[in-house]
Amino acid sequence: MLNLKMKNLAKTFLTQTEQEKIKAAVTQAESRTSGEIVPLVASASYHYPVADILGGATLAFPVSIILTPLVSGFFWTDPRNMWVFICLFIVLFGLSYIITKHIPWLKRLFISSHEYDAEVREASLTSFYKNRLYETRDRTGVLLFISVFERKVWILADSGIDGKLTEKPWQGIVDNVIQGIKRGEQCAAICEAVLQIGKTLQTHFPRKPDDTDELKNLMISE
Repeated sequence: MLNLKMKNLAKTFLTQTEQEKIKAAVTQAESRTSGEIVPLVASASYHYPVADILGGATLAFPVSIILTPLVSGFFWTDPRNMWVFICLFIVLFGLSYIITKHIPWLKRLFISSHEYDAEVREASLTSFYKNRLYETRDRTGVLLFISVFERKVWILADSGIDGKLTEKPWQGIVDNVIQGIKRGEQCAAICEAVLQIGKTLQTHFPRKPDDTDELKNLMISE
């Protein structure tokens, strides 16, 4: 389970006004295409329990080394220090574990980029099916998945789109959103991404007279 600090990441990522701007961008993009574009903001793709353990151990070990002779009053050559060290390490590990678990920037230090990519990819795929993007009439759902904790973005398009697009500009759009997030301009970056996705789709998937809005225009997930 995600801790409370991480759960709040999606809720604080966009203001209410920014959410409305993104919804308006989706409406504008979908006015020209039968594609269904769904930006989804998630607090995190995974809770990364190993990172908490690594953080706890990494922080506790050197501090225990330093404090042991100070607390015991003996030089390190004294065998009694081993028991003092073990007791200190257990206490400090518990504290460091909790600190790492609840401070996102610290926790990120103990997670590899490979693990980030794997978890965000899996979470985006799960969200695609969980939110039934595969059930649009012409299989033209597109998920713009933003995972706030990882600062990663993933785009998934349904089979109706992937089967017709010979060139898929998704990576360029993803990179632009990530750069926008780093600048603190996530709303503008997401709106631009939505419009770019819509422009990509309108050539092969123009809007039909009987098109309806089949999916939500924005989702916020803990």
